[in-house]
Formats: sequence, C-alpha cells, structure tokens
Amino acid sequence: MSIFRKKSLSVLLSEADESEKGLKRTLSSGALVALGIGAIIGAGLFSLTGIAAADHAGPAVTLSFVLAAVGCAFAGLCYAEFASMIPVAGSAYTYSYATMGEFMAWIIGWDLVLEYALGAATVGVSWSGYFNKLLHEFGIEMPLYLTKSFAEVDGGGINLPAIVIVCLLSLLLMRGTKESATLNNFLVIVKVAVVILFIVLGWKFINPANHTPYIPANTGTYGEFGWSGIASGAALVFFAFIGFDAVSTAAQEAKNPKKGMPVGILGSLAVCTVLYVLFSHVMTGLVPFQVFKGDASPAATAFKVTGYGFLQMGLIIAILAGYTSVILVMLMGQSRVFYSMSNDGLLPKFFGDIHPKFRTPWKTNIFFMFFVSIFAGFVPVTDLGHMVSIGTLLAFSLVCIGVIVMRKKMPDAPRSFKTPLVPFVPIMGVVVCGYLMYSLPIEAWIRLAIWMGLGVAIYFFYGQQKSKLNK
Repeated sequence: MSIFRKKSLSVLLSEADESEKGLKRTLSSGALVALGIGAIIGAGLFSLTGIAAADHAGPAVTLSFVLAAVGCAFAGLCYAEFASMIPVAGSAYTYSYATMGEFMAWIIGWDLVLEYALGAATVGVSWSGYFNKLLHEFGIEMPLYLTKSFAEVDGGGINLPAIVIVCLLSLLLMRGTKESATLNNFLVIVKVAVVILFIVLGWKFINPANHTPYIPANTGTYGEFGWSGIASGAALVFFAFIGFDAVSTAAQEAKNPKKGMPVGILGSLAVCTVLYVLFSHVMTGLVPFQVFKGDASPAATAFKVTGYGFLQMGLIIAILAGYTSVILVMLMGQSRVFYSMSNDGLLPKFFGDIHPKFRTPWKTNIFFMFFVSIFAGFVPVTDLGHMVSIGTLLAFSLVCIGVIVMRKKMPDAPRSFKTPLVPFVPIMGVVVCGYLMYSLPIEAWIRLAIWMGLGVAIYFFYGQQKSKLNK
C-alpha cells in the first residue's frame, strides 16, 4: 500500500470527459483570461504595493513585481503544459497525483487549502475596510464592533461586512460557474478600466524626486531595502500572482482546455504584470514611498495629489470590485480542489457531491462559506499574507518538478502545449520560488510546518485507507 501510488494519465483523461454528473464546460479562453485577471488584480495592487514599497523596496517595488513575475512565468509555462495534458479540476493537486504520487498530491492539495481559503479571508477583511471607506463618503459610520474583530482592536467584535461578502459570493458559486464568470467578467472590466485611468491620469503628476534613489540603500537588515529588500518585496507581493493558478483549477469547466488553459494562464499573467509595474511606478512617483507606511489604502492616498479628487469614490468602488472578483475566484478554486480530492477518496464524499440542477460542488461551497467566514469575521489575518505566499510558492515549485518527472516517465504522451527549454525552465522556476520562500520571515515557515503536520495526520488516519487507489 504505497503512499507514492500514482493515477495514470488515461484515468485522469477519462475523468475529464463530461457526463451528466460532471462539471459543466462553460468557460471560453477569454473567460479564463478574465478569471485569472480577476484573481490577480486585487489586494496585491491596491494594498500590498504600498506595504512592499514602504517596508522593503521603496520605488524599486516595480522590480519586486518583475522578480515575482519571472518566478510566475517559469511556473506558468509548466502549469500550461500540465493543464493542456490533464484538463481535470484540481490544479497542482491533480498534476502531482499523476507525477509524484498520492502522498505528494495530498500535501499539495492541503497546501492549496492554505493558499485559497486564507487568501479569500485576507482579501475579505481588506474588502470590508474599503467598504467602510465608501460608506464614510456617504456619511454612514458603522460601529466598531461590527467592522473589526475583537482580536484585532479593543472594542471590536465581528467583521460583519467581510462575512457578508464571503457568504454572498459562496451562494453565487453554488448557483453556477457561468453566472459567476459573468459577474467576474464585469468586475474585471471595471477595475482594469480604473487601473488604466489611474496610470494615465497620474503619469503627468510623477515627481522624479520621489524615485531618487530608485533602490534605497539597505539599512543593514536583510529585507529592508537594497537588493534583499526587492526580494522580500517580491515574496510579499507574490500573494497577488495566484490568479493563473486559480485558472488551472477550472480546467474541467473549460470549453476547449487544451487551447484555453495555456491562453488563460499565460495571458492573464502577462496582462497583470504590465499593469502592476506601471501602476506601482506611478504610485511611488506621486508621493514619497515613506508615506505608505502603515497605510491600508495607498492607491487612494497617492491619487489625492493628482487633483482629480472627484474620482476618489470611483477609485474606491473599483478597488471593491477588484477585491470582490479575487474572493470569488479564490473560493471557486478552493472548492474545485476539494472536489477533486473527494472524488479520489482522500476526503469524504460530501465534498464531491454535485448539485443536480446547477452542477456545482455546492456542499463544498457551503463548507468553505463557513470556514472562510470564521477567519474573515473573527481573526486578524493581515499577518497571514506571508502564509498565503509561502503556500503558493511551494505549489509552484512542485508543479515545476512535476514537469521534469513527466517528461522523463511519459515522453510520448500527447501535449498540445509544451514547456520550452526543459529542464532549464522548470529548474529556474524552482530556484526563483525557493529564493522567494527564503526571503519570507521564519514565522511563515513555522505556521506552514504546523499546517502541514495537521494535513499529514489527516492523510494517514483517513485518506490513505479511503483512497480509491487503495481499492
């Protein structure tokens, strides 16, 4: 009863065939690109940019985004090959099952819980903060005990807006993937339009003095400016690049996954990288980067100097749209991973049940609606952004290794998209992701070890015995 038993490629492909009980294929290549953009443009652009600039990289936060994007590009090319070969829901979990065996697949699936669920909770709390700013513009002030958790501030109670948005989007996901994608497409159009408007209007107000020096001297502490600061900034903003990973979780719902998955993954990554670099360049050029210290809304702070104050409310609305689509895609990605793990017997059948009418994993959506709401409503999760990043980096590294394994063990398997320059590209993906993981604080590693220890225990006490491959 080996923990390294693998699922054959033929079995995976048979699972991808649509049936009356399967997930419904409704997503076009354009919808997949929009899905990726929906997950990428959000907290990373509107909140983490300021934190990374003030605490780590200064104006060179643009280079942090470039470094993070390089790691994503290497991993994205590997993801694209797998997604075109194995168009099955589950993302890196499914790919690991085919290449490195069941135990490694469980590890990566459990890691994705950390990545998506806590990511959705973190963005939910940020969404709540901007929602309260919007209410303030209309002269409405919600009491502190309804907008902050008791663990976050004195006098706090529950973060009600964060819970509400998580629940509403979970209910939408139960209703259907097509309906969720339609809302996501609208939100993507709104926030991309405002991001471009911010870049165009703000460009002429850039003060070159704010970009001097472009790379502030290191303070003597690793990660505080200098080149190490750029790396630490990249590790922090990596949280914002999990969008194309979320695209791969929807492979079983793509109309033409062999074509659509590479387009969705690489297309969303390319578009968002360009927007990130331009946006952060403008933002740090409008005001000195030190202004962003402790600022949860740096984009709004920077935009004030442009003189376009009348657009302030529009900017807040766009940020809310951005956060909404991020939460939507993260919740969707998480439910698809648990759906795949349940179908393999590693989790109870409950998580794999498909709604008879809407054909969505609705019970999984309900479970994560409550699970994510607890974190969003009662736990100050802003410091868990590092946990999301380290989980993402681990997933990317395993996918890169998986491509090398698959090329060696199944060189003749049909591939509609092939990762170029193997093994150079996947090896560089592991190197860059490993370097960024090294740049994260030790607390992130400790929390990851605790979470993974819990996952290993669940696998050996339940998953290993219940696995379909065990039968």
